[in-house]
Amino acid sequence: MDADGEPSLLAELTGAAEHPGSRINHILVVDDDAPLRRSLPHLLAAPGRHFDLAASLAEAIESLSRRHYDLILLDHCLPDGSGLGLLDWRAEHQRSDAVVMLSGDDGIDIAIGALRRGADDFLRKPYHLAQLQHTVDKALHKAGLERTNRRIGLRLKESERLYRYLVESSPDIIFMLDPHGRFRYLNPRAQSLLGYDHQQLLGREIAEIADEEDRPRLEALYGNPEQPSRQARRLELKLQRNPAGPAGKADVLTFSLSTEPVFGRDTRDGSRRLIGTYGVARDISDRKRAEDVIIYQAYHDQLTRLPNRLLFHDRLELALAHAQRRNSALAVLFIDLDRFKLVNDTYGHSEGDHLLRGVASRLRQSLRKGDTLARVGGDEFVALLPDLASPDDAEGIAIKILQTLHEPFRLKHGDFRVTVSVGIAVYPKDGEVADLLIQHADIAMYQVKRSGKNGYCFFGPELNANYRQRVCLENDLRRALERDEFRLCFQPQIDIRRRRVVGAEALLRWRHPDHGLLNPVEFVDVAEEIGLIGGISNWVLDRACAQLARWRRMGHADVRMSVNLSPRDFEHGDVVGEVSRRLANYRLPAHALDLEITEHLMMREGHAGAEKIAQLRQIGVGIAIDDFGTGYSALGYLQRFPISSLKIDRSFVSEMKPDGNPIVSAITGIARGFGLGVVAEGVETPEQLDQLAALGCNAMQGFYFSPPASAEEVEALFREVPSDWFPDQVVQ
Repeated sequence: MDADGEPSLLAELTGAAEHPGSRINHILVVDDDAPLRRSLPHLLAAPGRHFDLAASLAEAIESLSRRHYDLILLDHCLPDGSGLGLLDWRAEHQRSDAVVMLSGDDGIDIAIGALRRGADDFLRKPYHLAQLQHTVDKALHKAGLERTNRRIGLRLKESERLYRYLVESSPDIIFMLDPHGRFRYLNPRAQSLLGYDHQQLLGREIAEIADEEDRPRLEALYGNPEQPSRQARRLELKLQRNPAGPAGKADVLTFSLSTEPVFGRDTRDGSRRLIGTYGVARDISDRKRAEDVIIYQAYHDQLTRLPNRLLFHDRLELALAHAQRRNSALAVLFIDLDRFKLVNDTYGHSEGDHLLRGVASRLRQSLRKGDTLARVGGDEFVALLPDLASPDDAEGIAIKILQTLHEPFRLKHGDFRVTVSVGIAVYPKDGEVADLLIQHADIAMYQVKRSGKNGYCFFGPELNANYRQRVCLENDLRRALERDEFRLCFQPQIDIRRRRVVGAEALLRWRHPDHGLLNPVEFVDVAEEIGLIGGISNWVLDRACAQLARWRRMGHADVRMSVNLSPRDFEHGDVVGEVSRRLANYRLPAHALDLEITEHLMMREGHAGAEKIAQLRQIGVGIAIDDFGTGYSALGYLQRFPISSLKIDRSFVSEMKPDGNPIVSAITGIARGFGLGVVAEGVETPEQLDQLAALGCNAMQGFYFSPPASAEEVEALFREVPSDWFPDQVVQ
């Protein structure tokens, strides 16, 4: 039963709707003969039958207005009219109640009139009980069948309306093709998606509106009635939009197509035959576009839109396969920007990104049409040059790259000139696999960096040997701190007027297990590049402060210690915190420590390192500019920052002539003008000492006094210095 108590559609279709007891049959008895009216319900009683009684036409109409009856037993002669009048009322009100007319009149006209007015049967009084029961059963059965048919028809119409609503409201295109692959039906979604009017598509083959690459496949599947597709299929295809449609676009949409063959019976021989194809086409264009974006992002650099390392490697592998077949050459260029970090640190990463996009654009213009340029790191690019006639072609492109970047790039804070270091590896001479060619081009690029940057270099076997040595040095350097392989030695600093040692410069040495004692020049640059300099500087600072504390406990309370720090310590490290902690740990006064920094660090306007220098001076730590005069000529920073002293580079001291050196004279004059101390490095002869003393430079260090020595040797000099250090002409 359904929710309304009516038989279900399944029950009606299987003939189970009218089983006894499955439904109540309401019967109305209309007769003015009271005994007969009361006896009929008893005579016709059966399970599931309910009787109502009416003695007149008016009572019958009143009962009919309240409910529907399955059967009306209607007497012809009623006190207030004819039974035919009730049939007329029934027809006027479009009632479907079954009627059996009962009449005692022998005339045939009454029976004809009743049947014409829709009565289901006619019985003449008097009648046999069996005859009446049979007539009633037959009428009720007929009424039940008609009721079932009406309900089935209504439900079929409702089902059809629902199916049509679902099909026509579907977000997918639902269609039917004939055996020739021509449209027989399309829902309205086809027009909204593809822009074709319904009539424009009916009768056309589906292959006609498909993208060119999909047409042969569709014609083979659906356009051949001799060999029709007899199985369900699922495929992706592109359909063209109507350029004259509402969208006004002639592009294509991508669909996921699901089709099922539809079969029927041949009316001639009853054989099974294909009558068409039912299909559903779902628009997956947005999903495909999203997939394309994901794939693009996986293989391209988001900043420059260039291929990334993965895509470059794939293209290089393909180019190598072609080169092997054709016995041709190709080259890989590894391109690294010089000084790019300066842009990020000085102007910010936004300006750095702007510069990278500009560099990428110019690099693309320098290459040939079939070449590939990729960004593989922050400021690193690689280029693939296939089909080279000779290595000279790669050299020509490298030169063109350098020339293309010659013009400055305009940034918000002014123009910036970019230079690059380019390493070149050529197939097959420098390698036959992709990774090896990239590695060798990288090695050649680093050779350009070491040689002064802003140039190009071809890979050679000797570079590979240098590279392997460097890799070994990096690995050993990473373990040097753990193995306690670093040592400090100290070079005394002399005040020639006071004729005594007033301090020492802490100098780092690395006691390498294989190469012996190494100077910082041999490994500091590597330590800075691989990010180890911070740990090494902290070690130097700690050991130097510890040694200074020991000297002070031995009674040398006025001795100062100079420590060299890397610019990286100020750019990225917590140098103020590290220094403060050492001073506190070893109970040292801040003025007993001098930190030596490069002139380059002070020149960087607005850099965080300059702020840290100011903080160190505020707590009393001395700041000395090491190798003063060898870098920049602008001296404005000497006014902006509280520098405590300048150190004259050994190269100026060594070039002093009998009549002096104007550069040394200038430096000592600058120091006096700014009220700064001055220390001369590299003093090796009495003549140099005399000239420096004459210029007012009293603090010196160098091999004339002592080479870098152990802490014990320097401590001995604190107690007593050799008398021959100071010529007689030095004024006391």
